[in-house]
Amino acid sequence: MTASNPFDSKAILDGIRQWLEIETPTDAPEQINRLATLVTDGYRDLPATIERIKGQSGSGDHLVARSSWGQDAPGILVLSHLDTVHPLGFIERLPFKVEGDSVFGPGIYDMKGGAYLAYHAFRQICADGARSPLGVTQLYVSDEEIGSPTSRALIEAEGRKAKYVLVTEPARDGGKIVTGRKGVARFEIFVRGVAAHAGTRPEDGRSAIRELANIIQTLEAMNDLKRGVTVNVGVIKGGTRPNVIAEEAYAEVDMRVPSIADSDELVPKILNLKSRSAGVSVKVTGELNRPPYEKGNAGAALYEHAKTLAEEIGFDLVDTSTGGGSDGNFTAPHTATLDGLGVDGKGAHTSYEQMYISSIEPRARLLYRLYQTLR
Repeated sequence: MTASNPFDSKAILDGIRQWLEIETPTDAPEQINRLATLVTDGYRDLPATIERIKGQSGSGDHLVARSSWGQDAPGILVLSHLDTVHPLGFIERLPFKVEGDSVFGPGIYDMKGGAYLAYHAFRQICADGARSPLGVTQLYVSDEEIGSPTSRALIEAEGRKAKYVLVTEPARDGGKIVTGRKGVARFEIFVRGVAAHAGTRPEDGRSAIRELANIIQTLEAMNDLKRGVTVNVGVIKGGTRPNVIAEEAYAEVDMRVPSIADSDELVPKILNLKSRSAGVSVKVTGELNRPPYEKGNAGAALYEHAKTLAEEIGFDLVDTSTGGGSDGNFTAPHTATLDGLGVDGKGAHTSYEQMYISSIEPRARLLYRLYQTLR
């Protein structure tokens, strides 16, 4: 780290690379725990305590790093995740490499780059010796990419204690910050009919597949792009052989809603889907697993503050809403939350995932200034 510029992008990139080169698919807890150990070691020489929460239900450990100051009052919570969607070994297909302004690697954009920036900015606050007005708590979870089932309670508890929540998910479309996200609901549909020989006794059968087709049409009709409501039947299974009327059929459904009102209306509709065919039963399970993150007054004020800081640093901070969920969805209903504070780049969850080097310094400085100025 050069004394002249503590936000030198080359030095920061070296740190990101270390985190990146430990692959961390959500379903490889031993890998996530290797990275958790490396992250923990990074706090050893800082005025901070680190708590490691043992992973549950096949997930990796979660980490909570707290500044040694400001913990007796509501402060700043920084949310990051250590897991990525890419399977183990993907780094051979997408190795760390620099091409012009782009750096490639699995999870570099979503979100190891952003998680590292928040850590680096905290390191810099500690190096300055001038404590930030508020305490800083950094939470690194291991299961965000599968909906945060084992970390949600922890995120909500820490979120309620905080005054501000900063989320290091990647920036959108050229550096936009996120001030709204759709709520996410997931459902499973189980259809049970009566099997029969399709050639000799079709009248004895009740097709679960035909009933599932009715249900799919009902679900598809709920799509309303103008309103921002999307319903996707993403998985279907059913039947055993072409000459047997299907006794069972199954589907998995994803729904995204922009507001709590939409969720209150549509979740019960899906849970109460009924069979239109005699002799066929339909059972639906599921729920809203991430509430919508609507741009409230506190969140809007936090965004305006960040926009002013960005102007001082020398860039324009534009906000946007997105259909993807994040851990910010859990905190936004009750705490001022600003999301998309991570690195800029493109290709999250793809084989060309990349981060832009030019976004490292301005966005690390923005996090640092947020720590310095929020009160």
